[in-house]
Amino acid sequence: MNLNITGHHLEVTPALREYVTTKLDRVIRHFDHVTATHVILSVQKLKQKAEVTVHVRGKDIYVENEHDDLYAAIDAMVDKLDRQVVKHKEKSADHGHNTMRGQDAESAS
Repeated sequence: MNLNITGHHLEVTPALREYVTTKLDRVIRHFDHVTATHVILSVQKLKQKAEVTVHVRGKDIYVENEHDDLYAAIDAMVDKLDRQVVKHKEKSADHGHNTMRGQDAESAS
C-alpha cells in the first residue's frame, strides 16, 4: 500500500505522521485491496481539517472531518473511514446471492 501524507499550512511532524499511520493501519487491516492512500492535513484559522482518499479496487473512498483539535479530527476521520470501508467490503462481497437463495427456498416449499 502506498501512503502519502501532506500538510497545508502546517508541517507534518514525525509524531503526526506516526499517529496517522497507526490509525490508518487499523482500518486498512479490514480490507486487503487498498492500493493507495492520500491524507491531507490542513489548518484554516481555528479549524483543523483532516481528509483522506483511499483507492480500492473499483472505487475511491473520500472522507473528511473538521475539529478544533487536529488529533480529534484525525480520530473522527478514521472512524468515518472505517465505516465506509466496512460498507464497501460488505457490498463487494454480497453480490445479491442471498436473495436468490431466499427465492429458491420459497419456491421449494
